[in-house]
Amino acid sequence: MTTSLLMFLAFVAVTLGITYWAARRSTGTSAYFAAGRSIKGWQNGVAVAGDYMSAASFLGIAGIIAFQGYDGFMYSVGFLVAYLTVLLVVAEPLRNAGKYTMADVLAYRLKPRPVRAMASLSTLTVSTFYMIAQMVGAGALVSLLLKDSGVTYQSAVIGVGILMIVYVVFGGMLATTWVQIVKAILLMAGTILLSVLVMAHFGFSFAAFFDAVAHVTYTGADGRPVTQDFLQPGLRYRPPYGALDLLSLGMALVFGTAGLPHILVRFYTVPDAKTARASVVWAMAIIGVFYILTTFLGFGAATIVGRDAIARNGGTNMSAPLLAQALGGDVFFGFVAAIAFATILAVVAGLTISASTSFAHDFWTNVIHRGVERAPGEEVRVARVTAFVVGGVSIVIAIVLGPAANVAFLVALAFAVAASANLPVIVLSLFWRRFNTRGAVAGLGTGLLASIVLILLSPSIMSVDPPAVTGAARHLIQADPVFPLENPGILSIPLGFLGAFLGALTGREPSAEAKYTELTVRANTGLGAEKATPH
Repeated sequence: MTTSLLMFLAFVAVTLGITYWAARRSTGTSAYFAAGRSIKGWQNGVAVAGDYMSAASFLGIAGIIAFQGYDGFMYSVGFLVAYLTVLLVVAEPLRNAGKYTMADVLAYRLKPRPVRAMASLSTLTVSTFYMIAQMVGAGALVSLLLKDSGVTYQSAVIGVGILMIVYVVFGGMLATTWVQIVKAILLMAGTILLSVLVMAHFGFSFAAFFDAVAHVTYTGADGRPVTQDFLQPGLRYRPPYGALDLLSLGMALVFGTAGLPHILVRFYTVPDAKTARASVVWAMAIIGVFYILTTFLGFGAATIVGRDAIARNGGTNMSAPLLAQALGGDVFFGFVAAIAFATILAVVAGLTISASTSFAHDFWTNVIHRGVERAPGEEVRVARVTAFVVGGVSIVIAIVLGPAANVAFLVALAFAVAASANLPVIVLSLFWRRFNTRGAVAGLGTGLLASIVLILLSPSIMSVDPPAVTGAARHLIQADPVFPLENPGILSIPLGFLGAFLGALTGREPSAEAKYTELTVRANTGLGAEKATPH
């Protein structure tokens, strides 16, 4: 494992160097929160892809496919298609109408204080859900890699959390962007190489590959060998609720992406809306290739490593690293593990800066102090303190959940919260003149409450074997689920829209309606939009 450790340390050294370089340039609010709006289209596209292709994708989806075959592949399809919503609905209007956060768009024509308060709460909730998944993956990966050195899951989670806080506190958005670019390039290189090695194992014969996938053998619940066709649906989504659960997952993934705070803030780092659109196209191309290749990672792990071996060596999240070890030895295992580590660090940095930006800009400055920054640099200082708090909370929850919780599954829950709370108010604010502050507050509150309550009442938490909970907390939460579906999206997303719609009907807000035309013109043309900082 010495090679793996050296690769880990090399990546950490490179990213700390990037952070030092960025820290010297992150002077001022715009530089810290939006990298001075100086990021080029291709750079932002690669960074968006790096932010989006998280540990849930590389570790979690590969693991779900390795254990549940075709049904696990549905996660890849959902993540892949989701960016169409971002491109067609939110990328350009968001860049033109906002400044640093999602709430800027909502506050453009609505009363800023209540809207920003609820949007900040929603952002912190979604970011925490998403970050917990990354921290779980980080702890499992690093503890497996360094187990001979006595590194435990708990200490690994704490170490990753500290590194992430350093990137955000000192480097801001510029450091986060370049860490994500480096990570995306490494991840694509590792994924392509690993996919090629999988096909080389089968003599570059797709017939041989899919024949092996159709005859996967593992030990069943009764201790006897079971041979299963992993190309057939039904391993995860079984009757009576399987079809509804799959539809609910698809809705959460497709609509949730356009409401993810750490993805939305990336569009403020580019100079104009044209560059924002270009960056989404770049991101879609990279993301599309990556999610197609997860098929080879997951099915390759199931056929070459085997489910039983994966279960004995860290569980589902370790499928891709163990596949790399089987095909390329310890050196390639170290390379892939370092890529996974880079993936986690880049994504948690993006999540942390979106959460801290939202709290500092939306809640501290615009809600508590009514839009007045009392001292130069105060907003940045508050964001840095928030990064410490968000990082600490995520570390604690990840330790409580334990290392066996599947990270792709946990992230799907974050998507459901984003789709239920954030997307309805963004869409209605941009496209419905009658929409008002009451509707925004009601929509954010309803979507947030509905998604979280349904998650708590679902088999994800309330079951004999809850997939979202492992370790010490498991024995505390064993009961029959009240809500039968794992993902709440199919119910919570319509409830979010309904709450926003009914809230808006309870009263008229002439000032919001009067500014609708102005918002529409700005969102579609960029007139008056926040421009790049001159260099």
